[in-house]
Amino acid sequence: MSHARKPPAPERAKLVRDGFTMPEADYALLKALKSRLHEVQREAKKSELLRAGLRALAELDPPALAAALDRLTPVKTGRPRKTAP
Repeated sequence: MSHARKPPAPERAKLVRDGFTMPEADYALLKALKSRLHEVQREAKKSELLRAGLRALAELDPPALAAALDRLTPVKTGRPRKTAP
């Protein structure tokens, strides 16, 4: 009786948790993109859209990448101050 060995499970990617701030218009764009995907019966999480965007940016040459970043409205970085109750 021969026992077949299971192939090793693929190694899971290490996940990193992060937080960031974006303008309301960009956040609304995530919602609009999710809505557009309904046309092709595809759901997406915000993180999937952000990851897909990163992959698309990674394909740009450096001048095109810089131009894409130059089109963004700058945002103030850091966490907002907590207001006293």
